[in-house]
Amino acid sequence: MAKVCAVKARTQAINQLRAVLVTASPELRESLEGLTIPKLVRACTTLHRSAAGTATAAAVFTLRLLARRVEELDDEIAALKQQITDVIMQHIPQLLDCYGVGPDTAAALLIATGDNPERLHSEASFASLCGVSPVEASSGKTQRRRLNRGGDRQANSALYTIVLARLRWETRSRSYVERRIAEGKTRREAIRCLIGEVSMLIGEVSMLRPNPWAVTPR
Repeated sequence: MAKVCAVKARTQAINQLRAVLVTASPELRESLEGLTIPKLVRACTTLHRSAAGTATAAAVFTLRLLARRVEELDDEIAALKQQITDVIMQHIPQLLDCYGVGPDTAAALLIATGDNPERLHSEASFASLCGVSPVEASSGKTQRRRLNRGGDRQANSALYTIVLARLRWETRSRSYVERRIAEGKTRREAIRCLIGEVSMLIGEVSMLRPNPWAVTPR
């Protein structure tokens, strides 16, 4: 929760910085034009103060203030990320060994399972908890399955993020999707199949050790 709020605040500060830059004087705007976000923030923190009482002075003051806020939020986000990583490494380090799983996605999955420990009996129950298990929707001679709209949506989003990372960087995942497409599935259906496979893998890993966020029954 704290990290999500910090990330949102950082995005808001960067958007405000850009908005101020749009209305700044041409000289100031052109001196900072074309810079990446990190370089822009560093450049704004080192801007020289102009003569007081001018529009440029107000813009420089605001840009310096917003840039320092972004740097402070960067430090806060890094500290929170390290704290999350330390907790995961202490209790279930093998989860971070899964390809595509980072501290944020691992935390989202563990929080979901910690809130619902009584629902986890197998990898399939983990998939159902995350809302990636298919739901039977056959009728008559038509055999089909539809998307599961239930489950924990944050965990569902975390699994999707993991799959996107695997599709971008892992050859096996790309080969799996291509094979499913060759079997007659659409790309969207093939990705859903991959999400199901990944959820089974992570479900198996997640249940190997006690969950640091699990609620102890009273």
